[in-house]
Amino acid sequence: MAQTDGAADIDRTFMALALEEAEAAAARGEVPVGAVLVDGSGAVLARAGNRVEADADPTAHAEVLVIRAAGAARGRPRLPDTTLYVTLEPCVLCVGAIAFARVGRLVFGADDPKGGAVVHGPQFFTQPTCHHRPAVVGGIAAERSAELLRAFFRARR
Repeated sequence: MAQTDGAADIDRTFMALALEEAEAAAARGEVPVGAVLVDGSGAVLARAGNRVEADADPTAHAEVLVIRAAGAARGRPRLPDTTLYVTLEPCVLCVGAIAFARVGRLVFGADDPKGGAVVHGPQFFTQPTCHHRPAVVGGIAAERSAELLRAFFRARR
């Protein structure tokens, strides 16, 4: 999951937008996860935070929301020229959507040892039955992403 310094700067810039979405989600009482989907030219196609509670929809994860929005805007379900930035390691639901959408690159912040499915749990993209494997970079703005989650759950205990 290595990258060059130039890519790291770009990744930090877009992860900052995902963090804004995560903060907005927390302010709405949602688990603070944010996502931004960017095309190959650096244009933001979609951005969202979790809306599970607001939409009463267990699939309204930030990653799924941006994939749905970008697919609808482009009029096609496959997004191979895109990079998905998300503040938390995606879960099984989201890695499935990432694979089916053929997202080209995935950049995530904090690891999720309990619910993640990229480097933890089922490690979805390493499975022989996985039909699409994006390039993956983890750990971008990981501490800020993790602190948002810790603060959110600490306030609810």
